[in-house]
Amino acid sequence: MIERHITFKVQSDQTTELERFFADRYRPAMTQSPGFVRVELLREAEDPTRYQMILRFRDAESSLGWRSSPVHQDLQPALNALISSSEVQGYEVIS
Repeated sequence: MIERHITFKVQSDQTTELERFFADRYRPAMTQSPGFVRVELLREAEDPTRYQMILRFRDAESSLGWRSSPVHQDLQPALNALISSSEVQGYEVIS
């Protein structure tokens, strides 16, 4: 399995919008992606403008399929409008 952690710094006036976007658009779209396992959105306790999205896919091909899909590409501009920065880290799940 492949897990990706994406840390977002969100504009302070956009936190509610990011959470709504994730619940209403991003999560539903991702759940339809082949190889999808799960996705979670976490808000940092000490800094409410920092979020972590944790994505899990069956394999690297499924993860790449989501990232290169037309659905993901269509969602990306709306997500980018809500954040000021992001950092991505990928992991291979061992156990």
